[in-house]
Amino acid sequence: MSLNAGEVARIEDAVLTRAAQAGDVTALGLLLERHRAGMRAVALSILGPGPDVDDVLQDAAVSALRRVGGVRDPAAVGAWLRMIVRNACRSLVRGSVPLQPLDDLHLPAMDSGPERLLEQHAMRDWIWEAVEELSPTLRLPLVLRHFSTTVTSYERIADVCAVPVGTVRSRLNQARAKLVTALAAKADTSHADIAQRTRASRIEARETLDAAESGHFGKLLTECWSPEIALLQGDDRVGGHSLLVHAMDSDVEVGVRQRLVHVVAGRSLVIWEMDITNPVDAPEHCPPSVAWLMTLDDVGRVHRLRLFHPKPYRATSPLLPV
Repeated sequence: MSLNAGEVARIEDAVLTRAAQAGDVTALGLLLERHRAGMRAVALSILGPGPDVDDVLQDAAVSALRRVGGVRDPAAVGAWLRMIVRNACRSLVRGSVPLQPLDDLHLPAMDSGPERLLEQHAMRDWIWEAVEELSPTLRLPLVLRHFSTTVTSYERIADVCAVPVGTVRSRLNQARAKLVTALAAKADTSHADIAQRTRASRIEARETLDAAESGHFGKLLTECWSPEIALLQGDDRVGGHSLLVHAMDSDVEVGVRQRLVHVVAGRSLVIWEMDITNPVDAPEHCPPSVAWLMTLDDVGRVHRLRLFHPKPYRATSPLLPV
């Protein structure tokens, strides 16, 4: 019995999806090309014509790259891709960005065995090796857009980088294009264990907060961070070791506390996202959250730091602004 066109397409989708899950960038590209019209139609139906459609499709492509290892029905990958676009569009309309953090990707199906878990972890490590190949100018907006939880909008990324929103869009487009090339180049090389790196960074973040609360933040910075540590606002240096210590000590003294909620840990770029609790008698002393955006030197020490408050900064706390 001959197969109809729909059945043939599903079989071809399944073959390409399994190849993409095994790390074949070309297969993923073919999948995206096969379903581009359907994905664009979904975006147009929700957003209407405009530049947001192309942005959503580009974000969906990176999201598909990161999440393809978790596709449960390879033959139905077209519906899965359209769902990614639909969710992205709806969240964009609501004013938020539905970009799933890297740490949240390992949610396997109930019937997933060790092989599927290993496959998903290998995919994640492979992606991060390719991300590290990007220039710092392109790496930061891409990581913020696709791996952070609070600094994902074009406007917030523009604030962090001190550039116009249009420049953010341009850099993201360049980063996505270069990422595909870097992925192909890294497909056959060894990949660092990002899960292990993330766990170590989470421990480091908590030790840093503990040191701050016990009055040893300055000592920790001296021992563990670069002696040339610079606090940046955009690309401009606004302070160093002494300013950081003064700001942290002042906040801790009045009762401000930070709680770690999310970690992104690459070889050269680390992000700690924190919730902030203010003292009862000064509930608006600090904004409700802060992201520590840290660039590491060649030996893994924090070398450059940006502090970004994802929500409006209305108080007079010495905790440093963007």
